[in-house]
Amino acid sequence: MLELMMFTGAVIVAVVIYLLVKGHEARVVLIGAGILMACIGGAPMQSLDAFAKSMTNAGLIKAVCSCMGFAMVMRFTGCDKHLINAMANVISKVRPLLIPGVVLGTFLVNIALPSAAGTAAAAGAIFIPLLMGAGVHPAIAAAAVKCGTYGSMLNPGLAHNPFVAKIAGVDVMEVIGFHYVANFASLFTAMIAITVIGYFMHEEKDYVAEGLEIEKDFKINYLYALMPALPIVILLLGATKLVPMFKMEVPHAMIIGTLIALAVTRTKPADIGKAFFDGMGSAYGSIIGIIIAAGVFVSGLTATGLVKAFIAAMLNNPAIVKICAAVGPFLLGFLTGSGDAATFAFNEAVTPHAEEFGMSIVQMGSMATLGGTLGRTISPIAGATIICAGFAGVNPVEITKRNGIPIVLALIVGTFFLAQG
Repeated sequence: MLELMMFTGAVIVAVVIYLLVKGHEARVVLIGAGILMACIGGAPMQSLDAFAKSMTNAGLIKAVCSCMGFAMVMRFTGCDKHLINAMANVISKVRPLLIPGVVLGTFLVNIALPSAAGTAAAAGAIFIPLLMGAGVHPAIAAAAVKCGTYGSMLNPGLAHNPFVAKIAGVDVMEVIGFHYVANFASLFTAMIAITVIGYFMHEEKDYVAEGLEIEKDFKINYLYALMPALPIVILLLGATKLVPMFKMEVPHAMIIGTLIALAVTRTKPADIGKAFFDGMGSAYGSIIGIIIAAGVFVSGLTATGLVKAFIAAMLNNPAIVKICAAVGPFLLGFLTGSGDAATFAFNEAVTPHAEEFGMSIVQMGSMATLGGTLGRTISPIAGATIICAGFAGVNPVEITKRNGIPIVLALIVGTFFLAQG
């Protein structure tokens, strides 16, 4: 019975992937599949519980809605247009470095702000319109930002780093010190690969983004141009403790940025307020809505036993555990949009016995963390992917199509470096 239930779940997953690739409404597909699998798994209310729980995911809602509200204010006041035009001269001189530069920039932001979704929301609000205004196709622009959303591996606050450190009995910085070279090697691999893909698909230039075009005769107000970057600067200065009083959450920085933009642009407060809350509402409907649907889908996967079986198969085959350490969490991260479950399960059950497989605890734990993180980075239903897709106005699957090869190559290169010890 269990085998039949898992087989049925696998078939449903394949159908879901097909429908998403074909461009069908993602929220309807994911919710429908999630409820169907939950019913097959004998836990129909589990999918509805996931729906209700995702509706009130405080951390995600705060970051996404506030960032989208701020982005709408930047669009309403024209500040984003001033920034794009101010960067025009620089972009024309370093165009070959534009796409990889955004990947690197997002990666650095994610080091300070360990939330992938928060980083996608904060950095995507600036980098994606900037690339589109420079003529880069929206899907490549969004994929470039998404490629950089695993810099959190270098943050001591990422839950997996202290978890591995505790198992190994070492300081958390020793864990980061072990895998940082692999992280940067994988990053540079992804940067190069996605740039090549952009050129191969002829999407690195000549795209016309309505309202974001770089105008030769545009009169730039450089104070306006600084406004879109203000919240990120505040967050980075606070997170790195360069300015301790700036240590704050994403919504706080977005509100401060909005208030300063209000003073600088001298726009009517009522207009600014309307734009901000319109952006928040749009974010909940278009972005949070898909994240809610993804939560229902994952609950269905769990109900059919697919997630549990995948983890069990990975853990019960010692001969392939070295490969599974990275590939297992990677695949599950791709499937569910979050690599945390598989990574924690692997690190708790297998990593303490790493020496029996000829590896150190830190080495095996780092492999699992890298795999899970990159799996989430490539997933079309990950929160950060959906956020980037929202900013670019594209289907999340289009992002996965473009950052798929770069992230797989990043996994191979990163795992190779980690395997060397």
